Amino acid sequence: MAEAQQDGVIRRKIAAAKALLAEGGPGADRAWRLGLARAARDRLSLSVEVTTLAMQRQSLAELLELPPQQALIAVLQGPAEGMGLLILTPPVLAAMIEAQTLGKVSTSALASRKPTRTDAAMVAPTLDAALEGLEQALAQEADLHWAGSFRYASFLDDPRPLGLLLEDIDYRVLTAELSLGLGARQGAVILALPAEGKGVMPAVAVSGPEAAAQSGLAFAQALAEQVEETACVLDAVVSRVSLSLSRVLGLKVGEMLTLPRAAIDRIQFEGMDGRRLAEGRLGQNRGMRAIRLTSGEAQARKAAGVDISVVPEPLRQTG
Repeated sequence: MAEAQQDGVIRRKIAAAKALLAEGGPGADRAWRLGLARAARDRLSLSVEVTTLAMQRQSLAELLELPPQQALIAVLQGPAEGMGLLILTPPVLAAMIEAQTLGKVSTSALASRKPTRTDAAMVAPTLDAALEGLEQALAQEADLHWAGSFRYASFLDDPRPLGLLLEDIDYRVLTAELSLGLGARQGAVILALPAEGKGVMPAVAVSGPEAAAQSGLAFAQALAEQVEETACVLDAVVSRVSLSLSRVLGLKVGEMLTLPRAAIDRIQFEGMDGRRLAEGRLGQNRGMRAIRLTSGEAQARKAAGVDISVVPEPLRQTG
């Protein structure tokens, strides 16, 4: 009897695990909650709380019945030409638009209107940010295979064309009930993606000393690549002259300007912020104009405790 009961418990646990895998694990649940809240906070300065979230597996026919009237239907493009939906009910859409136009969420009654292309353009960056947050949170979880790499493609204000746009397959549907603007509005966001994932498999996490070693090497290599690719822009200043705007506008081709205190042996190097970093003199190197660093400002800065080594590239002769 005891063995039979134990066998029954094991079978129920296996069945529950299979059902969870079929409908998407808790990884997608948690990741989508975080993705929505963070995208609204970072993109719209809008407070969003996911009060409930339900996951189901539905057919295309069932999916076509989900969009409520006057909802914004965002068509998503994913890996292997897969397509999904992100549906914003009217209260959610209104809150996202109000956050951008009024700076707060209104509590007034909703106007009865269809979503427009302007509405879609205003909310698209936030939708992409939420989808990106979902993907990043699932970087090492199995749900990445079906929930990753989807982004906004277009929008519809009428669900009737969906039967022609979407594949006749099963979809994983995540319905999130939201409280927006500290309860000013409540509505739902519905995310529907192909149930059989077409994306990449999650990366395998490495733990222990090996992971720490790999992380250190990867960081050092990435830092070296960034430093080597960094450009240092310096301006070689021979002299400066101040002119009135009317004088500048009256300049003609071929006109000569007098540069006071100009000297080829006292050329100042300045950074992008205008600070003087070094001093040099104009010369030539292998037929090209070049500047040799000298003492002066560089020595003064070094004496003050700032050691700067500048090796400028030769200036090509233009005539």
